[in-house]
Amino acid sequence: MAEFSATGATEQLPKIGVAVVGTGFGQKIHIPGFKAHSRTEVVAVYHRDPDQANAYANQYDIPHGCDRLEDILALPEVEAVSICTPPFLHYEMAKMVLEAGKHLLLEKPMTLRATETQELYQLATEKGVVAIPDFEFRFIPSWQLLAEYLEKDYVGKKRLIKIDWLVSSRANPERPWNWYAQKDKGGGALGAVGSHAFDYIHWLFGPVQRLCAQLSTAIPARPDPNASNLLKPVDADDTCLLLLELADGTPCQLTISSVTYQGRGHFVEVYGDRGTLVLGSNNLKDYVHGFRLWAATAGQSLMEVEIPQRLAFAETYLDGRLAPFIRVVDHWVQAIDNGSVSTLSLKEGVYSQMLMDVTHESHETRGWVEVDQQKYSGF
Repeated sequence: MAEFSATGATEQLPKIGVAVVGTGFGQKIHIPGFKAHSRTEVVAVYHRDPDQANAYANQYDIPHGCDRLEDILALPEVEAVSICTPPFLHYEMAKMVLEAGKHLLLEKPMTLRATETQELYQLATEKGVVAIPDFEFRFIPSWQLLAEYLEKDYVGKKRLIKIDWLVSSRANPERPWNWYAQKDKGGGALGAVGSHAFDYIHWLFGPVQRLCAQLSTAIPARPDPNASNLLKPVDADDTCLLLLELADGTPCQLTISSVTYQGRGHFVEVYGDRGTLVLGSNNLKDYVHGFRLWAATAGQSLMEVEIPQRLAFAETYLDGRLAPFIRVVDHWVQAIDNGSVSTLSLKEGVYSQMLMDVTHESHETRGWVEVDQQKYSGF
């Protein structure tokens, strides 16, 4: 894919003033990513505590630190906003951003339910602004190469897709309780990484026809960060088992867990009547670094496939998430320049959120649930 050039013609175009709302993932990835891109400038940062907002502004040399979103949206230099707060805050904040006529980059999971995400998508369309989700896996070189092999029909008729995402980020029961432990706040592994998986399944393999899910919580309580020797209950999932039937009939098995010590990492296996593709990384510390692609035609041994230079990142960083995020930003900037966005708009965010809703419905009803494709395509 084409990337921005720090010295090319894009540098002659005006910078887009961006406000970063949220300082967790925001300071780790969003602020550095916008600073690295030649067309974006971070002009404001939001934190609910005014002292913290000013501290982050001073730390990252940002002109404005604000504790009210209204104040950020009133700044004339703010043309676009990235929201990376906890998910339960996304809908109201994103709605304010869009109603103010600002472009939007929204972290996953989009909202708490698909109807909210759909409303945001429609509002962005009405306001004529560009709203996109941060689905980074579409922009990782090895994943893009996998997409090319699938587009060439390398495996032939698909017989089975098997996806494992088994990490240990929350395996330690001493990790303190926070909003992530609460289902009604959008916490849990399904929202954190299942949202990504549902997007790339749709991107790589097409729509899901129906699914059956079981969600579980292996660690039912975590230490209260505000009171020693006390535990607070956890009702958000940390392990997700799903069976999916794709629209073309292909069965897909998806297993997600954030509590697996020595988990295998993140792997996508595609088995067909003409061959096999395996994409994977066993890096449990970084969700992007380490992905490799292997391929084999029927009856042959898997061989690693070299990633072509045309797909390689222009620059890599210690935190693997930063390079694909910069590509997401580039996609956003190009869409803003063009005045419209096609693939990877908030509409893809609606689809991911819809599959999460269906997953919860399946878990609660303990059975298969059909995915309403017309509901997704009808807006």
